[in-house]
Amino acid sequence: MTPKNAFYAQSGGVTSVINASAAGVIETARKYPKNIGKVFAGKNGILGALEENLFDTSYESAKQINLLKYTPGGAFGSARYKLKSIKENRKEYERLIEVFKAHDIGYFFYNGGGDSMDTAHKVSQIGSELNFPITSIGIPKTVDNDLPITDTCPGFGSVAKYIAVSTHEASLDVLSMAETSTKVFILEVMGRHAGWIAASSGLISKKRNDPPHIILFPEVPFNKRDFLKNVDKSVKQNGYCVIVASEGTRYKNNKFLADAGSKDSFGHKQLGGVAPVLADMVKSSLGYKYHYAIADYLQRSARHLASEVDLKQAYAVGEAAVKSAIKGEKSKMMTIVRKSNKPYKWSIESTDLSNVANNEKMMPRKFITPNGYGITKACKEYMGPLIKGEGYPPYKEGLPVFCELKNKLVPKRLKSKFMV
Repeated sequence: MTPKNAFYAQSGGVTSVINASAAGVIETARKYPKNIGKVFAGKNGILGALEENLFDTSYESAKQINLLKYTPGGAFGSARYKLKSIKENRKEYERLIEVFKAHDIGYFFYNGGGDSMDTAHKVSQIGSELNFPITSIGIPKTVDNDLPITDTCPGFGSVAKYIAVSTHEASLDVLSMAETSTKVFILEVMGRHAGWIAASSGLISKKRNDPPHIILFPEVPFNKRDFLKNVDKSVKQNGYCVIVASEGTRYKNNKFLADAGSKDSFGHKQLGGVAPVLADMVKSSLGYKYHYAIADYLQRSARHLASEVDLKQAYAVGEAAVKSAIKGEKSKMMTIVRKSNKPYKWSIESTDLSNVANNEKMMPRKFITPNGYGITKACKEYMGPLIKGEGYPPYKEGLPVFCELKNKLVPKRLKSKFMV
């Protein structure tokens, strides 16, 4: 019996190690030719399936697939495209199954966050309903670290390492100039609803009054008066103030400081930048000279500073997804389970997709200091192991070597087209 083919897709915002998960899927599938035929990758994520734009990864050499592990971004293209519920738009799901049938696809590996796990779960449901069973497996990915069940999310360890290092470096810069120049530095980081990334900056603080002096979390309501009081206090005590703010910093009424008044394709509020808002507060109320930086894409694409632990975990969830599918498991998401902190030990397990879909894991209050502006020892013990090790890419003439894929499209078999 000819083995079924597999479809792999990347979803949502990418990370510096998402391609390592892709490598885990492709390299592992190649080891089991009797169980899995070809691995097709969606061009621009799930859109690739809807539009029947499938890359045939069998044309890629072993060397280039290996280089995926060291390449940031999404090698096959990702997309912020959320499928509606089956009731709202059944045609989208029927289209997916139509494409899967046409290309003899029996395995669906979806590499993404909470919305993606919801889609993977629904695809599994509609497949059964339409009498086309599809083995749907979720592969966790998000720099925000907000997926439940799994101890951490591949992508987070590396962004945490980047933010911790960048905060440390910038703090030394500001300190050296504070006497006659900048007094306040603000670093804006990702994190719409959960403050995990901002919290990682606190890993550099070893003793009292070390930077960052203020961390702003979405989980802690923003109080302008108290914020300005603490900024002023830090400048007077330390000579400067370093602030790390989550993009999702919000007031008690849940209004984002940086609400731009629009929404993205996932239905999330579009944020316009919290750093300039905070900088304006500092300037107008305290008069201090400031500088701010918005880490933006740099934090999630910084493959040159990836965590070795994160790299290994990203590959492991891709590898485990294939092995799980071969075993006959369905509608599962791979999870990382922490066995111990010292030494740090972990394993890969799984949970039902229904336990993860559309759920978010926020920072527990025990990880945030009582004043709401720092992280606790418990938080450092949790995060510390995740940034360990340097997973450097190979270098040539001073620059990193990234993969160069052919990304050859499979000939289309359907006459009908799907317009997104």
